Amino acid sequence: MSSFGTLFRVTTFGESHCKGVGVIVDGCPPGLSLNEQDVQKQLTRRRPGQSDLTTPRDEKDKVTIYSGTEMGYTLGTPISMMVFNEDQRPRDYGEMDFYPRPSHADWTYLEKYGIKASSGGGRSSARETIGRVAASGVAEKYLREAFGIEIVAFVSSVGHVDMSPPDDPETPGFMDKWKQWWSLLETVDRPQVDKTDVRCPDQGMVEQMRNRILKAKEDKNSIGGCVVCVIRNLPSGLGEPSFDKFEAKLAHAMLSIPATKSFEIGSGLAATRIPGNVHNDAFVFADGKMRTETNFSGGIQGGITNGENVYFKVGFKSVATIGQAQETATYKGAQGVLEAKGRHDPCVLPRAVPIVESMATLVVMEYLI
Repeated sequence: MSSFGTLFRVTTFGESHCKGVGVIVDGCPPGLSLNEQDVQKQLTRRRPGQSDLTTPRDEKDKVTIYSGTEMGYTLGTPISMMVFNEDQRPRDYGEMDFYPRPSHADWTYLEKYGIKASSGGGRSSARETIGRVAASGVAEKYLREAFGIEIVAFVSSVGHVDMSPPDDPETPGFMDKWKQWWSLLETVDRPQVDKTDVRCPDQGMVEQMRNRILKAKEDKNSIGGCVVCVIRNLPSGLGEPSFDKFEAKLAHAMLSIPATKSFEIGSGLAATRIPGNVHNDAFVFADGKMRTETNFSGGIQGGITNGENVYFKVGFKSVATIGQAQETATYKGAQGVLEAKGRHDPCVLPRAVPIVESMATLVVMEYLI
């Protein structure tokens, strides 16, 4: 479906090469100060054409609020917002009349609906996420003003270039590296992340990551990696057993983002390799409340937030549409060679950062509205 949430309900609309894309937000409280600039900040971080690491499609992604506000304040009625597509080129997708693109959604959409968008990815395109990001601009302002919630994401790996802490306790300085990791999650902010076009806060990794993306671009290929996100200042007690655990809601949100392949909460897969006597988060009483001495759990235990920082990792695949010629089959079953045209990211990670933040925002909003 095209809607997310219940109390704060977000419904996105539009395709990658139609006249525009947008969103309807239902459930925003009245009296919130809101204008286009509140929403535009994250849309600008997500837009294409930001650097030589992204698609050259030139879209300004300027948002307009059409309803739900008056004189700069929300009315409590549905908020509709739209961004017009200005640089769509459907003629670049003529090959899609004959070939389903490998690892893309062309074939599955056709199988399900009996029809598909004739250009671009239609609803499966990452262009659909504009509506999500716009909606999160509303939610983020409310959460920041009402609860002091901070949500920051960054690129943690590109291909094999990875800044993550070790998963082997025998690694020299194992616990120190994890403490440095938790310290980063405590302090990292968006200006720090945006200092480079890679959107990685580890300056020692930036050039390696950038070179890996540029190599993929030069080879008419693509490369994937991971985005880490931290949610700070969450109260304890959010999440419901057994099927509506906080991390389950986050996983649902994150895996709805195009090109995602994995979701890990806290230490994630490292928890399968770190023994329990190291991995267990011991409790301490500090600052007048119960805390944990470490945070391998990622701020969630038993599906319920414990008051520590919630952090998670989302894995993005290498972009499906590449410039290299690929042997594949036509819709009629004949073997052929597809050399896709169009303008595509060699790596989605830098632009995925605000999308991950946005979906995390929508999850938190659903709990705190």
